[in-house]
Amino acid sequence: MKTLYLDCFAGIAGDMLVGALFELTPNPDRLKAELAKMTKLPAADYEIGLEKGEKNGVAGTHFRVRAHERHPRRGLKEIEDIITSSALSLKIQREATRAFALLAEAEAKAHGTTPDKVHFHEVGAVDSILDIVGTFILIDQLGWPRVLCSPINVGSGTVACAHGVLPVPAPATELLLRGLPIHSQGEPMERATPTGALLARCLAAAFCPLPDGMILASGYGLGTRDSDLPNILRALLMDCAKTGGALHDQVTLLESNIDDMNPQDFESAVERLFQEGALDVWLESIAMKKGRPGVKLCCLCEPEKAEALSLTILRSTTTQGVRRAVLDRSKLCYKIEEIMSSLGTLKVKTAFVGETPLRRAPEYEDLKRLAVERGLSLPEARARVAREIALA
Repeated sequence: MKTLYLDCFAGIAGDMLVGALFELTPNPDRLKAELAKMTKLPAADYEIGLEKGEKNGVAGTHFRVRAHERHPRRGLKEIEDIITSSALSLKIQREATRAFALLAEAEAKAHGTTPDKVHFHEVGAVDSILDIVGTFILIDQLGWPRVLCSPINVGSGTVACAHGVLPVPAPATELLLRGLPIHSQGEPMERATPTGALLARCLAAAFCPLPDGMILASGYGLGTRDSDLPNILRALLMDCAKTGGALHDQVTLLESNIDDMNPQDFESAVERLFQEGALDVWLESIAMKKGRPGVKLCCLCEPEKAEALSLTILRSTTTQGVRRAVLDRSKLCYKIEEIMSSLGTLKVKTAFVGETPLRRAPEYEDLKRLAVERGLSLPEARARVAREIALA
């Protein structure tokens, strides 16, 4: 799986993230052309610079915006109109507007008002709009990889903003960081800006140490400050290591022994684990102390999701604890494609050893739907489709 890892050892800001992502897909004309699709934010109102430089001896790219506008304050509706009236892809529009709605909620809560009454200050300025929309444009150009993020260095001390001098992290930033792992390191300064915290929350599927895998490319985004830590954000594009045609990675097995739970309640617990990203969930019948029958709930997940899914098990079942074991795994590559069969359209999964197809099978839910629509039994539908999708 293609993975983008954001290494926030020195913090995260919107311009740093755009600079880091740009180095992974370095086409300035393409980025500028995409941003220019926001016609209600005319390209004549700003200048973009993608400048090479270095911080503490580390080379990278600084994304600079020079705005020509006089009134940077905008409300949420105005910003949403700039984005949704553009010719950007619908997915970029959706993710960018979702990000600004989340930001409006945080700003409103921090200042005791409502999202519709929030008028952004720095964040409503053209540079912050370009930071946020530009990030989603570059993520789109990378093919929307899974994003993982390190714990975020938020800095310390105070920061001067439109509301005066505030402690680091500032109130809106702190709200955006709630529930995320943070730490403070280095000389006092603001290291995680509101825009940076927002984008980390919106993009990251999980927060974790550097995952196992193969580094394919790296990008370094530069900030504007100088300190004891290099003011940079590192973005690593990664994939699992391949050996002998199979993919090798590690997964975490979560287990709980349960003997005092209503059997009807297991279904909702299992569904919730799948909804929150479990790779597989199953139940095993076991004999517990004093001969009581029990159930072992087993959940397989990516290591970075183990903490969150353990908490889900504790909340959704009657267990008092969750065991963890890290397992090495070998798995096949696969792709899912939609085909037209004699029964209708359905998705088919093909497994590969290296580049060679090994086997092909219809997706169960699609096969079941077609069997019902055609008045066939499931085995009859499976047999007919199998003949049509068989490997040559």
